Amino acid sequence: MTISINLTDKIALVTGAGRGIGRAIAITLAKAGAHVLVNDLKAENCKETVESIQKLGREAVIVEGDVSMEAEVRGMIQKGIESFGRIDILVNNAGVVGRKPIFDTDEKDWDQMIDVNLKGTFLCSKYVAERMKEQGVKGRIVNISSIMGEVALPPRPAYCASKGGIIALTRDLAAELAQYGINVNSVAPGWVETDLTSSYFAQKNVHDYLIERIPLGRFCLPEEIANVVCFIASEYGEYITGQAIFVDGGWTAI
Repeated sequence: MTISINLTDKIALVTGAGRGIGRAIAITLAKAGAHVLVNDLKAENCKETVESIQKLGREAVIVEGDVSMEAEVRGMIQKGIESFGRIDILVNNAGVVGRKPIFDTDEKDWDQMIDVNLKGTFLCSKYVAERMKEQGVKGRIVNISSIMGEVALPPRPAYCASKGGIIALTRDLAAELAQYGINVNSVAPGWVETDLTSSYFAQKNVHDYLIERIPLGRFCLPEEIANVVCFIASEYGEYITGQAIFVDGGWTAI
């Protein structure tokens, strides 16, 4: 049996879609038929993503904004509604990374990590879900967490806390929003090959340690995360809510 995911004319908002995993998610949703609201901090960051979506014959609109700022979140959602009339799918992908031991993590480091990763997910979910509820949209919210929301890999106290918070937030929102027909799940990637991780993976000691530790013996591709997001967002995800789905090559299994 062949599974064909059909998101024709669904409207998706993907945050942090200018590069890496976010770009792959936006393009994969478009391949399934969705029109996409492409978010990033700066409009110029979204150019390649928008061009790729338009080449697929789907519409793409840039909604510039900082997900950690309430006014900007409300503004980008309003622009999305004005452009397409509704939002069916929200993917909270925007995030920052950091690797500092607790003794070197200052208040500014902590606040940035929590504000972008966790508060940003909360704000976008709140205001998109509000519109879904008002319009009777049976929507999907997919939050991008991390294996480090489940298991530690020191030294990353702020990052682990923010990603673990996303998983907990996902469960609460799933229970709260189910009455409105809104499904909420999180996808927790393992080690993904992107332009942001390439220099880190290029270090031989890091590369060898990670590959040996991953049961499947390789890094994940951004498109493999995007495929899972697309599945959850489709009709096949109808009975899936409140889950943290680990796409990690088996990292959290051992």
